[in-house]
Order: sequence, then C-alpha cells, then structure tokens
Amino acid sequence: MILNTVVYSDVTVFNLMVALLTILGAFFGARAVSLYLRRFLKEKVAPEHADIINKIVYYCIIVFAVVSLLPNIGVKPSGLMVAGGVVGLAVGFACQSIIGNLVSGIFLFMERPIKIGNGVNIDGIEGTVEDIQIMSTTLRGLDGCYIRIPNQKVFTSNITNYAAHVARRFNYVVGIRYSDDADRAIKIIKDLLNDRPLVLMNPEPMVFVDALADNSVNIVVRAWAPTTEWLPVKAEILYRIKQALEKEGIQIPFPQRVVWYGDREQPAESAP
Repeated sequence: MILNTVVYSDVTVFNLMVALLTILGAFFGARAVSLYLRRFLKEKVAPEHADIINKIVYYCIIVFAVVSLLPNIGVKPSGLMVAGGVVGLAVGFACQSIIGNLVSGIFLFMERPIKIGNGVNIDGIEGTVEDIQIMSTTLRGLDGCYIRIPNQKVFTSNITNYAAHVARRFNYVVGIRYSDDADRAIKIIKDLLNDRPLVLMNPEPMVFVDALADNSVNIVVRAWAPTTEWLPVKAEILYRIKQALEKEGIQIPFPQRVVWYGDREQPAESAP
C-alpha cells in the first residue's frame, strides 16, 4: 500500500499524513480555544489582557502539537534539544531586543500600570493608550499621531498615568497689584470655586498668597476636578477667575520698571 511506503529512514507516507493532520488539527483547535477564551474573558478581564492571554494559549497549543509529532517524522527530541540549544543561543544574541520586549509585555500584563483609554506620559511622550500588544504599546498622540513604543522602553521608563485615579488637581498662579486687597481677592476666588459643581470640595480647594513678586502679589489656586472633566474645568475656571477679579476692580498687573534719570530726586515709572 502507498501509505506504508517509506519516504526516508523509518518515516512512511502514513506518518507524514498523520503529522500534517495533527498540525491542521492543532491550528483549528487553537483557534477554537482562542474564540472560547475571548468570549469567556470578555466581561472578566480588560480587553488588552484578554488579547495577550489568547495569544499565549494559541501559540502554546501550536508548539505543543509540533513537539509531540516530531518522533513520528523521525526527529529525535534529544537531537532536537541540542540543535535547538545552539540555534536558541544564536537567536538569543541576535534578538535581545525582541526577547526584552516580549518579557516586558508579560510583566506589563501582570503589573497593569496602564490601560486602554488612559491618558499617559511615558518617558516624555504624551498620548492616549490605544492598544497594548505583547511586543509594543500604541499611543494616539495629543496631535493625533500614531505612536508605537516598544514594551521594553515602556516597562523601564517612568510612567505618569493621568487617568489612574478618579480625581486630578489643577493649579494656577494669579498675580494682583500691590494696591489691591489680597484677602478680598482670595475670598472672590474661593466663592467662585465653591459655586462650580465640578470643582470637588474633598479634597478642599486651597487659595493663598505664595509670593511677593517684582510686579505682583502672587496668589496660588489649587483645586481638584474629576479626571474625566479635568481639562474643561481647568480651562473654564481660569477665565472665570479673571472675569470675577476684574468685575470687583482687582487687576492683573503688567510688568513695571522704575527708571532714574541723572540726579533727579524722584523716580519716574514706566510700563512697556
């Protein structure tokens, strides 16, 4: 029979057909398991982590199937291990960065410092996380650009996650004239903050004189807003503070200089 025909060594056509069917079965089986896992983990695990689990399980099934059929096609595991060790050593030196990215991706999955949709700063690169793969992380930059960062760099860099907590603080430095009443200005700003529904009262806003500068009395404003509303609130409150102070006759001063002319006794003030 043709199935018993020896192709090489002790390997017959039947052995090769079994090996081929095993590989095909492994691919279809791995895909079925991956689809089942995707549905099972949909409501239990974050999408980026479910994707990593699916890929690990998928490739583990394929590798296991390939290794299990090697004896049927005349490949001895002992010889394969020796050859694999030599090849692995060479590939390891050649692919250090790839292996580093792979391992870093696994650690990122375990530690979970960032999630899809988070606004982040990774080593000075700002953007929104769009995807976390096993080898790299993708951001959408503040200008809409596509940014791909290798996971090794992500894992070893300082990460600032702007969306990790429910509340985020914003700060201003508001300068007023020396002739203006600082206590009155502080009260106006506090009343304004208390009237805005998206400015959190816990932690309590802080408004205080921070510095007596060259041209102004500097008032520091620190307040908290929900992370999801942080930018709109920050932009609105600063303009509202300007309007409220001007309405009460408190002005934000321009830089001033005192210039002396010759031996005159009185200085002359000028503003650019």
